[in-house]
Amino acid sequence: MLTQEQNERFTRVGPGTPMGQLMRRYWHPIAATAQLQEPVRQVRLLGEDLVLYRDRSGNLGLIDEACPHRRVSMEYGIPEPNGLRCPYHGWLFNHEGRCLEQPAEPWDSTFKERVTTKAYPVREFAGLVWAYLGPAPAPLIPRYDLFVWDNVVRQISATVVPCNWLQAQENSLDPVHVEWLHGYYFNYVLQRKGPECFERFRQRYRRHKKIGFARFEHGIVKRRVVEGDTEEGDPWRVGHPVVFPNILRVGNGHGVHAFQIRVPVDDTHIWHVWYTAYRPGVPVPPQEAIPFYEVPLYDEEGRIINDHVDGQDMLSWVAPGPITDRENEHLGQSDAGIIMFRQLLEEQLERVVRGEDPMEVYRDSAANQCILLPQEREQGGVLTIPLPGDYQNQARYSPYLEAVRPLFDEAVRRRAAGEPLLGFEAPPAVAMALTTGGFHREVQLQP
Repeated sequence: MLTQEQNERFTRVGPGTPMGQLMRRYWHPIAATAQLQEPVRQVRLLGEDLVLYRDRSGNLGLIDEACPHRRVSMEYGIPEPNGLRCPYHGWLFNHEGRCLEQPAEPWDSTFKERVTTKAYPVREFAGLVWAYLGPAPAPLIPRYDLFVWDNVVRQISATVVPCNWLQAQENSLDPVHVEWLHGYYFNYVLQRKGPECFERFRQRYRRHKKIGFARFEHGIVKRRVVEGDTEEGDPWRVGHPVVFPNILRVGNGHGVHAFQIRVPVDDTHIWHVWYTAYRPGVPVPPQEAIPFYEVPLYDEEGRIINDHVDGQDMLSWVAPGPITDRENEHLGQSDAGIIMFRQLLEEQLERVVRGEDPMEVYRDSAANQCILLPQEREQGGVLTIPLPGDYQNQARYSPYLEAVRPLFDEAVRRRAAGEPLLGFEAPPAVAMALTTGGFHREVQLQP
């Protein structure tokens, strides 16, 4: 359990809060590039209302939503070659927040030189638009492997979830929920849809025998051994990471890789981003643009959609309320990963207080070319992607999967013919020997 004060410390992300100060040391995605069909877009990040715009020179800017003149929303602003003009009285602001023009003021007035608006750095990278709300100098955007790999087809999807960011992230440190939420409960949901649906999509889940957590340079790696597996398999030997502070790496390790990025909109909302990289192991034509699609959260009756894995996760995040009452929780031994993550959060908060960079802040470009992360591979090495309409995960809503399928079919053909596939090097593993001193936990579960 946490005290109310500790819970507030970990969950509040607005300006001046401890977690807000920590989160402002990182770049956060605020839109997909494919969403910028309109040149001006209202965004909210870390409790701040902002406007993202592309000026007529093609440059991006991110400024306060409210014009400092009469507080009209700049969401309705007019892009100019060098900034965004307020629709009310024509005041013009550039990407640095400087006021360039005040048309109704005397021509020799210096008033505009004394007026500024809040402005933040913004960058396009890997099909996403990233914002940095922290102190200067801004660090580098981490070039994680999924963002920079060759021979990859990428797609981005997202939804707004009405809960605090920590509820989503702590779920990622909880391996055993898989057999219950995505197994036992999943089958209950399918049974209620009828025998045909249940027989077609039923989940054949296996019980966990052992779980483990290891801190490493990028965050925490979680491992598991389930019925029928041994510690020699990838799920225990390699595992997959929770990247500090708010990313989960998932996938089957044989062609499907994904990040789940939990962007803190404010204290009670996250913009949840799925960043998927399909790596079939055959030459892939360059993508002109990375497509984007929205994932629905609610059905026609206003209930959370619970017949796929990601919907079930979001149900578990939202059900405790906007901010979980951790003062009344009761953690067990199987919650060792959650406890470890909270300890890591506290350590990084203290680093910020001391004026230090927290972990996963990159400033050396040589160390930021391609950051490889561990990811276990499914046994058997089967090259598969979800079918549209499949009950497995949010990719069922993707309009782009059929364009990817021929690439995987070609990979299957090449493998059957004994031809080598591209990009299937062994994933990096986190050595247990390096995670002593309280940085490694193992839990043997009930048979």
